[in-house]
Amino acid sequence: MDPVKKSLVSLHFTVVMLGATGLFSKIIPLSATDITFGRSIIACIMLIAIVKFTGRRLSLYCAKDYMVALVLGLLMTVHWVSYFAAMQYSSVSVGMIALFSFPVITVLLEPLFERIRLVWQDVVSALVVLSGIGLMIPEVSIDNDITLGIGLGIFSAFLYALRNLIHRKHFSHYSGAHAMAYQTLVIFVCLFFFSSKELYTADQHTYIWLFVLGTVLTAVPHALIAASLRHLRAKTFSLVACMQPLWGTIMAIVILKEQPNWQTFVGGLMVISAAIYETYNAQKLHSK
Repeated sequence: MDPVKKSLVSLHFTVVMLGATGLFSKIIPLSATDITFGRSIIACIMLIAIVKFTGRRLSLYCAKDYMVALVLGLLMTVHWVSYFAAMQYSSVSVGMIALFSFPVITVLLEPLFERIRLVWQDVVSALVVLSGIGLMIPEVSIDNDITLGIGLGIFSAFLYALRNLIHRKHFSHYSGAHAMAYQTLVIFVCLFFFSSKELYTADQHTYIWLFVLGTVLTAVPHALIAASLRHLRAKTFSLVACMQPLWGTIMAIVILKEQPNWQTFVGGLMVISAAIYETYNAQKLHSK
């Protein structure tokens, strides 16, 4: 098979795997903090093994990079915890849709990192996202679990957008697996004292699911992404990645028997459409 086609197939498969991560917020009977802690331990070990297996050195190039890795890891810690919490409070579909407001949030934050000005299309995209999310909110009250889940999802999206901007500006000279190895290490250290006794007294099935989450759905996808980008443009990856909420929602409906209402479908369509537009437009501008 042609390397480009092979990479494209691999990328689509990778996005499906990433979409499946949301299911584990419901499958694993632990708190969002415990799930993130367990995921980070396994993923860190696996990612370090991948880096060593590919013949790359594990150490970073300079002291500044270690500080950047620490900041990225701290952002990822809160991002992962809030991501799983968003879906535990609401649903997989609602949590993932809220998270994918991050491409638009990225565009709004980008002028703080690059010499880029907002244009009216970006403001329209932001309004579309706000309208889509507003449509999904049942009531403006944090006492409502769905509203709280959406709020956590947007907060998680903000942290993810911030992490991606810092990564692109200060850490993009490392492969995805190498960068995530350090970030998962920081997550492990940060959450070590916050994990509960439920994690250590969990049954065998819980540990199996944590192993699958940390390896098949975390370490492996990041390694595959790094491999795919050798033959595909970043624009292609970004656009295909926008399919993640769709796959996550489909799997939640089939496996978890979730039943999203029409507001979730319409609001989700608005959010994902804006995400696709901003992703495509950003890549188009950067390619000029």
